[in-house]
Amino acid sequence: MTIDAAGRRGSDFAELSKTIKQAGLLDRRPGYYGFRLAGNALALVAVIAAVVWLGDSWWQLLAAVALGVVFTQLAFLGHDAGHRQIFAGGRGNEVLGYLHGNLFVGISYGWWMGKHNRHHANPNHEDEDPDVDISVLAFTTEQSLTKRGVFRFIAKHQAFFFFPLLLLEGFSLHVISVAAVLRRDVKAWRLELALLLAHFAAYSALVLLTMSPARGVLFVVVHQAVFGLYMGCSFAPNHKGMPVLTAEHQFDFLRKQVLTSRNVHGNWFTDLLLGGLNYQIEHHLFPSMPRPNLRRAQVLVHEFCRENSISYAQCGLLRSYGHVLEYLHEASAPLRGAAALARPTST
Repeated sequence: MTIDAAGRRGSDFAELSKTIKQAGLLDRRPGYYGFRLAGNALALVAVIAAVVWLGDSWWQLLAAVALGVVFTQLAFLGHDAGHRQIFAGGRGNEVLGYLHGNLFVGISYGWWMGKHNRHHANPNHEDEDPDVDISVLAFTTEQSLTKRGVFRFIAKHQAFFFFPLLLLEGFSLHVISVAAVLRRDVKAWRLELALLLAHFAAYSALVLLTMSPARGVLFVVVHQAVFGLYMGCSFAPNHKGMPVLTAEHQFDFLRKQVLTSRNVHGNWFTDLLLGGLNYQIEHHLFPSMPRPNLRRAQVLVHEFCRENSISYAQCGLLRSYGHVLEYLHEASAPLRGAAALARPTST
């Protein structure tokens, strides 16, 4: 076996990958995705029909909550398409990505793909992962000391502000997406712009034609807040509170992905609720693995890590949020004048 710069076996991943392939866990699952696509489409149509039927009623706020849930489930399928989990070829996945991202949800598929690919290449890396470079949050004590003005105040109390900030995530994703397309930062910017315009036109028409302006504004606020909160709560447990890497760290692919990721254990409902992201370790090791195969892969990966003395993090959903909040509180300790941290924020 080859040895990398850190003295670890460079072929560990090849050995694990062989086991995964022999188990057929990288094979496509057209039946599952056909069911998920049809189910999400029916759910979207049902919520839109409910909005039209309810008219100018305060019950629309419940419909807004439902639409936020449906949007997140649609985004999960866009995520799967981006990783080529649905079709064997790239074209079909790309079409589904543009439809679920730009048209259905109002998020630039091209912008998200660029950002998400950088994250997968270097998860939780202080300099390379865009998900640990957020202006209003600090993921290391060093980051916290660079904050200024209102961002410094928010970072100082970021454990308290974390979930309220997620309520704005939906709005933020829309604004960033539109800006990226208008700057032509994405390859197919004309297509993406057309799909985004179609999304916002249809969304605006649905709200303006079915309810009064006051209820319409509340509908949008509730819908986007639920969407942002649900999205944030689905992605936050995956890496936040895990080791933050720097240029000094030299890990092979297997350890880089496993040591910076956290699984959330549960049952079929957890799988549905989190869109398969609860198997974050397996997803990072095999991004193109179809979502329904992750549960079976988890058993094999966990056993492999145990046999090779590789730390494998997993916990329940609520405990994962506890880890996130504890980590954020510790990372911002210097801003509150804390003398020491309970544990390091990077390793």
